[in-house]
Amino acid sequence: MDLYNIIDEVSADRIEKDVRKLAGFGTRNTFSDTVSDTRGIGAARRWIKAEFDKISADCGGCLEVFYQKDFVTTDMGSRIPKDAYVVNVIAIQRGTTNPNDFVMMSGDIDSRASDTMDFTTDAPGANDNASGMAGTIEAARVLSKRTFKNSIVYVGLSGEEQGLFGGKGLANYAEKNNWNVIGFLNNDMIGNIQGVDGVIDNREFRIFSEPTDPTETDRQRGARRFYGGEVDGISRQLARYLHNSVQTYMPEMRPMMVYRLDRFGRGGHHRPFNDLGFAGIRIMEAHENYTQQHQDIRTENGIAYGDVVEHVNFPYARKLTAVNAINLAQLAWAPTRPQNVKIGGIVEANAKLKWDAVKGAAGYKVYWRDTTSPTWDHSRYVGNVTEFELEGIVIDNFFFGVAAVGADGVESIVSFPSGIMR
Repeated sequence: MDLYNIIDEVSADRIEKDVRKLAGFGTRNTFSDTVSDTRGIGAARRWIKAEFDKISADCGGCLEVFYQKDFVTTDMGSRIPKDAYVVNVIAIQRGTTNPNDFVMMSGDIDSRASDTMDFTTDAPGANDNASGMAGTIEAARVLSKRTFKNSIVYVGLSGEEQGLFGGKGLANYAEKNNWNVIGFLNNDMIGNIQGVDGVIDNREFRIFSEPTDPTETDRQRGARRFYGGEVDGISRQLARYLHNSVQTYMPEMRPMMVYRLDRFGRGGHHRPFNDLGFAGIRIMEAHENYTQQHQDIRTENGIAYGDVVEHVNFPYARKLTAVNAINLAQLAWAPTRPQNVKIGGIVEANAKLKWDAVKGAAGYKVYWRDTTSPTWDHSRYVGNVTEFELEGIVIDNFFFGVAAVGADGVESIVSFPSGIMR
């Protein structure tokens, strides 16, 4: 497989160049200057679009690049200082087989000063979140050289600091256009290795994911009391997919699955996708430094505040960009996950599973794990069938799932059972 080549092709030097360019716009506050060519959110998003256009030209026009925007007004939130458009920059690499199936990677365009209403003060936002935006552009450079069955979307989102408005706009756009979103990878701060607690680590990173789907019905919620699945929503399955992929192909990295939507009481641009029932996770550094987030550039009591380029570790940002790239590639090569997975075997010696056939699948793999395990620890390839019985595996003692497998061996996300067979 091509995954090791993808890892090697990601460039720390290109990421550094892009972070410096983005930080050089002074401030990228969503409500900052939109006319200048050198300062403000307008200049930043035009530069990002130009970079996507260059990448598309290099791959023979393989990207559809455009702006997607929504108008926000002061009555829509306490962090909106004036009426304005929130503008996202989108680049779509269409799949050859399933162009309406999308895996997505995002970074945030906007930055902020100490006062989120202050759209004139310098706020370079080098780590938060030029790092995630630069990583997204770099993933596009690497993956655009290849073709995929499913579509990949690379996107720069605005309005994150004012209330996740860019993510809301894109999620609504995806729903309105009937996109089948396989997974949304939100990259927000992927460049810091020295935490405010003194820990320095350039290998560990966090994957935040919601345990269950916020769109579930009361009936589905009630069924969990009897059948389980308290930590088996589609976003949690996406997190497990990344965790397994990194341990397989980048074993030097230490992915930390965090069983929470986001950091304590905080939010990110994957949340609007979760709100509409799409699988979405947040990928970010493990050790944050709060003196370098949402701070005016200054020195107080010997502490240098501000989110400046000097604090970004580019080799680390390269690693997390590679994490994204290999997972985008696998999900874009793989069949989509099985639907209507049903499970049976109550008061029997064997667990039974049944599912709908998946377009493009050459076979299927059944997974199971201890009910207390965070990861899928056991599996069996069962061939090109749509039902299977695991002999001697008692349904009461494990959780189960099914993944579709392509002819090249690439697997889909695991689907947790959504129904019961009797």
